[in-house]
Amino acid sequence: MFATLNLLALLSASLATLALVVSIYVGSRNLGNFDPALIAYLFGCIFACFGVVYRYTVWLQRPPTWRYFSRGWQLFFTGKAISYGWELTKHFVGNFLGQNFIRKRGKSVGYGHFLMAWGCLLAFAVTFPLVFGWIHFGLKPGGINTYEIYVFGFKTDEFPLHTWIAELIFNALNWSAILVIAGVMLMMRRRLTHAGQIAIQTFENDWLPLLLLLAISVTGIGISVDNRFMEGRAHQFMAITHAITVILFLIWMPFGKFFHIIQRPAQLGIAIYRRAADEGPQAVCPHTGEAFLSGMQLSDLKHVTAELGFDFTRRDGKSHLDYSPCGKRALLARAHLKARQKSGHLFG
Repeated sequence: MFATLNLLALLSASLATLALVVSIYVGSRNLGNFDPALIAYLFGCIFACFGVVYRYTVWLQRPPTWRYFSRGWQLFFTGKAISYGWELTKHFVGNFLGQNFIRKRGKSVGYGHFLMAWGCLLAFAVTFPLVFGWIHFGLKPGGINTYEIYVFGFKTDEFPLHTWIAELIFNALNWSAILVIAGVMLMMRRRLTHAGQIAIQTFENDWLPLLLLLAISVTGIGISVDNRFMEGRAHQFMAITHAITVILFLIWMPFGKFFHIIQRPAQLGIAIYRRAADEGPQAVCPHTGEAFLSGMQLSDLKHVTAELGFDFTRRDGKSHLDYSPCGKRALLARAHLKARQKSGHLFG
């Protein structure tokens, strides 16, 4: 078992987890602001941190991934930081915040993914700081109608109770759950009615993530509904069920489909790569005499294939990778013709 461990990934994950634990201890003022009721969520977050960093490090070590990753940073610091920074900003707003990349598959999947993405992002932004003790609320000294917000132990703001601001803040997780439920419903409808999805979908990759998000959201809202309308009669059941579903989500994140949440930001660097490729010299096919690929991408392709152990060198010293798809087909046709001529039978 230990022979299969990636030492670099293990070291990176251990250091990241240690840094998280230290930041929790310091940010919560020596655990003074940490809520012991959230201890189960805390251990789930720590495990998720270790697993995510471990898998992310392993993913980065793949030759194609590392080539894109390192090339993106290299291009960014080549004197065009402002220009490339603007390119990154456009793609961040359009594809990451606006989820435009998924909307191309259809309006239903686009809106569903958008709602789930923003619901999850809002939930992450609220849950993690609360679990880590970085943010906590307290009554203002000498009063019972005003709450204070503390960030890393420092008072940052205050707001009166029984106002729309208080409702908005205290129900932030409920708003995120509503967004997620709406998104999940749209995605489930598509998976039940779209013939193409029905043909290729699997339970683990397509249905389990939706069911898990739905369970988390429903039980989360259930806690609020129980406290407000049922006088806490179902609190223990709702709280335990919600904790189980959230912890399962955190544990499964590094290993299942949810890992793409962590991978997606890294793909912003591809925007820089594509722009640099369009602006740079182009590779010309020796057969067609036409440009078919950027010179930088062809160079990177040769580097990656060699690193993976593939040799596309021809007998004349050239590389098959230098040819466009049309050129490759022509080379294949010539090889077939030469073989048939050598055998003496052009047909049959």
